Amino acid sequence: MTATPDPRKQFVRQVLNQAQTLGLSQPAEGEADAPVNIALCKYWGKRDPVLNLPVNSSLSISLPGFGTTTRLLWRPDSDVTGLQRLTLNGTPISPEDPVFQRLAAFLALFPAADQGRFDIDTHNQVPTAAGLASSASGFAALVKVMNQAFGWELSQEKCSLLARLGSGSASRSLYDGFAIWHQGLRADGLDSYATALPQVWPSLCVGLVEVDTSQKSIGSTAGMQQTVSDCDLYQAWPKQAQKALSTLQLALETQDFATLGKTAEHNALSMHATMIATWPPILYWQPQSVAAMQTVWQLRADGVGVYFTMDAGPNLKLLFEEQDRPAVEQAFGNLTILRPFARA
Repeated sequence: MTATPDPRKQFVRQVLNQAQTLGLSQPAEGEADAPVNIALCKYWGKRDPVLNLPVNSSLSISLPGFGTTTRLLWRPDSDVTGLQRLTLNGTPISPEDPVFQRLAAFLALFPAADQGRFDIDTHNQVPTAAGLASSASGFAALVKVMNQAFGWELSQEKCSLLARLGSGSASRSLYDGFAIWHQGLRADGLDSYATALPQVWPSLCVGLVEVDTSQKSIGSTAGMQQTVSDCDLYQAWPKQAQKALSTLQLALETQDFATLGKTAEHNALSMHATMIATWPPILYWQPQSVAAMQTVWQLRADGVGVYFTMDAGPNLKLLFEEQDRPAVEQAFGNLTILRPFARA
């Protein structure tokens, strides 16, 4: 009986058909990094779980200084193929570990995995799987280093297509600044990639409120799948997300911070509402998460322009401008603050 072709492998083949190549007869190596990104309009739900095609488009901002650096060494070998060694932050990862298996499965989509062995060293400047998009920066960095090592010379858009197969949000981590991941309409997924947005916002600050940096009890993919299949409230999500996306794009063009912050916060709460309304409920929040939200709301009541967003985890990301930084720092104390456009 003939095995069904893996549509992900077919997709990779389509993308790489347009690539340059250095061949696979000599060792290849390289190093690349990619930033984490925070979605201001969330990606939540897949129209195709295999190809990671989203129900809605999303918009994000990347964070300088936080992300993943990956070094790759590939050697031709007819006997030992695929991922053979992985270290994460200097620690060897066992082949039985889900992190190793997820990365090995991703690499297996590429022709080089059938013709040689991969050794990979990766370092995250964020807590792994703690709601700070480490998987997004990880897969983006991996695709970037393969593009470099194998001489593909793919555009950022094409690299975004490949990174999407590892983690949907990774499609946006190919870029600094603001980026939009287009949901696309094609069944083959070749029009679902991220592009950079031109706007810069030098006064914009992002504050990271780390409530819990331990591994999440339920991953984003599992939480997303359960919500889409079991939550009646989810039916309203695609329309709400499209409206939020349009509003955010206009806010960026007009530098309207209040609209940007309000829309991002409402979009995040709407996403979490679908999780809470599924059965059994999915609640990533912890008591400290709610306390931080209440602090934000009190600050706004006192005239401070601060808003928050949250991904699938307990940690908050605060949005504010430089003039409100002293008040935010006073309210939150030990807060990691980043300025994505400080050099702009």
